[in-house]
Amino acid sequence: MISQIIPKIPFIDKGKTIDYYKNLGFEFVADYDNYLIATYNNSELHFFEFKELVPSKSDFMLYLKISNNIDKFFEQIKAKNIEIHPNGNLETKPWGMKEFSLLDPNGTLLSFGEKI
Repeated sequence: MISQIIPKIPFIDKGKTIDYYKNLGFEFVADYDNYLIATYNNSELHFFEFKELVPSKSDFMLYLKISNNIDKFFEQIKAKNIEIHPNGNLETKPWGMKEFSLLDPNGTLLSFGEKI
């Protein structure tokens, strides 16, 4: 039986990736040189080294569900001067979610959403 799904996403520069995700609130619990594991509450992300990745050509994407108060989380992101994706401002979507998006240093699209 499947008990958990854990996405694996690429990193180019380990230090920049760790700093970026720590700024979002993730805690790095393992560093195996070219493989990282980060947690946020009960969620987990794995990162693998991909030096040849071109961020502007990356097709990697994650959807991170917010359980409550996406407005507060969005304000915290802006207060930390984390860049919001040009097409990713906080807005209510027709599918009943309030969402915003970021691009990590590796070109991975991070969309955050809360059910409304």
